[in-house]
Amino acid sequence: MTPAPAPDATAAAEATATSDATATSDATATSDALAATGSTAAAAPPRLRLATAWLAGCSGCHMSFLDLDELLFVLAERVELVYSPVASDIKTYPEAVDICLVEGAVANTANLELALQLRARTALVISFGDCAVTANVPGLRNLLNREGRGGAAAVLQRSYVDLADGSGRHPHAPGLVPELLDQVWPLHAVIPVDLYLPGCPPSAERIAATLLPLLEGQRPIQAGPAMLRFG
Repeated sequence: MTPAPAPDATAAAEATATSDATATSDATATSDALAATGSTAAAAPPRLRLATAWLAGCSGCHMSFLDLDELLFVLAERVELVYSPVASDIKTYPEAVDICLVEGAVANTANLELALQLRARTALVISFGDCAVTANVPGLRNLLNREGRGGAAAVLQRSYVDLADGSGRHPHAPGLVPELLDQVWPLHAVIPVDLYLPGCPPSAERIAATLLPLLEGQRPIQAGPAMLRFG
């Protein structure tokens, strides 16, 4: 058998150099193309700007939000929490918020001001819990209006004078203590609302079933008692 001829070292070197140059050229072209489109295969999706707000409520909805437990780590990677009474010390509601969970009814001038502000600065507003959806327990004082007893003035009289120890008086500190509205309103009565998340409070599972689709750019399915039952 005739042995195979030994490879030509010079030819092999030239072939290798040509191959390397071609690979380098191809890699450079690919890199330039990706840079031109501003994207890479490993690019992470943009983080949504999430806020939570607390109006006239007991904070139970926010406590249920914290019950998401391990899912909070997932949220931390997918969202930027830009405003929240339980996770931020920011006092001014920011601009360009993607999603806001709003707990509580609208019962005083501060509630109303924040509701109007967050609606103007938020793409998607979620009425978060029964107090936001129906006014619920804070709305019980509206019964005084039905009895013709004067709304906010009657509430203050009953709470701070009639039930006081003899030294009671109406609270009045403009700029420090917000004035009560004559009526307690559910959130949708004062601003447009995009989604409703009922419950007193909504369970962590229900909160997750609402937020996770939104992170994927999808609308959550809100149907059946698991998602819509009050209380």
